[in-house]
Amino acid sequence: MWRGLWTLAARAARGPHRLCRRQGSGAPAPSSGATIFALSSGQGRCGIAVIRTSGPASGHALRILTAPRDLPAARKASLRLLSDPRSGEPLDRALVLWFPGPRSFTGEDCVEFHVHGGPAVVSGVLQALGSVPGLRPAEAGEFTRRAFAHGKLNLTEVEGLADLIHAETEAQRRQALRQLDGELGHLCRSWARNLTKALAHVEAYIDFGEDDNLEEGVLEQADIQVRELEVALGAHLRDARRGQRLRSGAHVVVTGPPNAGKSSLVNLLSRKPVSIVSPEPGTTRDVLETPVDLAGFPVLLSDTAGLREGAGPVEQEGVRRARESRSFLDTVVATVGAQSPSESSQRLVLVLNKSDLLPPEGPGPGPDLPPNLLLSCLTGEGLHSLLEALRKELAAVCGDPSTGSPLLTRARHQHHLKGCLDALGHYKQSKDLALAAEALRVARGHLTCLTGGGGTEEILDIIFRDFCVGK
Repeated sequence: MWRGLWTLAARAARGPHRLCRRQGSGAPAPSSGATIFALSSGQGRCGIAVIRTSGPASGHALRILTAPRDLPAARKASLRLLSDPRSGEPLDRALVLWFPGPRSFTGEDCVEFHVHGGPAVVSGVLQALGSVPGLRPAEAGEFTRRAFAHGKLNLTEVEGLADLIHAETEAQRRQALRQLDGELGHLCRSWARNLTKALAHVEAYIDFGEDDNLEEGVLEQADIQVRELEVALGAHLRDARRGQRLRSGAHVVVTGPPNAGKSSLVNLLSRKPVSIVSPEPGTTRDVLETPVDLAGFPVLLSDTAGLREGAGPVEQEGVRRARESRSFLDTVVATVGAQSPSESSQRLVLVLNKSDLLPPEGPGPGPDLPPNLLLSCLTGEGLHSLLEALRKELAAVCGDPSTGSPLLTRARHQHHLKGCLDALGHYKQSKDLALAAEALRVARGHLTCLTGGGGTEEILDIIFRDFCVGK
């Protein structure tokens, strides 16, 4: 009986799904017959520049540029003289590495040329490669797309690699590395395996329900697995889009009365003169925004007009925009003078600026306040405590990439997990076992799409278009 049950499980795992076409295991990359080449390191003068190729003619290109030498040992650096195959003119003395497929980044034959980083050297080697028959310049993200097509990376790992390349803060780097290491993919595959078992149990009951040899409680086991998965999916979907904020940046607004030091604080946090600082009230008339790395998190920091009844129409419009900006923020930094703090009922980080003007005994008695920090933008005293408070706030808003379950960093992740959860709801409501089994197939298909592709070339193009040429 159990042999038949696991046969059904295998059949369920192999079966096609209507929601997506699997892109990650056997689908060829665009123009996969061609061999591509590109500069993979940064532009401009540098000590070493890395030029790479991928495709069936990689070994031929290496021989031509280093003729008449044989291919070097696989995955070991070798010093070679590179020459132009058309003129025989020496181009550079470089380290070359030969990566025969499938043990390479793309799964194809690959070569890396580590040349001196002068523009003339790089240009000469690229032109020499372009003269080799069968080679063409790579398109943006084409190396990674070939790695995906040959099963070297799944789609969530590709997204993690893209995020790692674009990471600008410590928190973004940590999150990208976790995704590149496959944590989200492993989790989704584990869920998909559990769904496959549940589907096998349901199909076994459909096919062998009248068989006395069928173990009791088969459907109950499927129900238990579905309930456990519902709990796990619900926990991830209730993350308030923290992973997406971590990837794109949280919005932090600095607000408060005129002359409280808001512009000084924005300049201090961004480490550059973003806003004009003046003792005259109402200097800031609009919302000024700047991206910053704040305590390791990506932040769009906004300086706003002082909250008061403006003296003129321009300042009044600035105050209106300041109040409006607070409707779309993630965190408020309210800055007031330490000499006369005021109450606030909004959840925020309250900063009492100008602490250098306080008397030695401190600010004196005042109303009950939310957690606040004394700061002097003039001397910088108290800045460390403020950054620590902001780090805790931003970790709550963006999630802590160092701990806990993998974060969902893209709307695509949310879409497929929500689709999976909805399908599990249809399973629980189905009175017909055939419809219940189909709901499990739909649920599992969403998990497969999350790691294996979205079903259309357009979706893959969106994912790969942010890669640079050479990656």
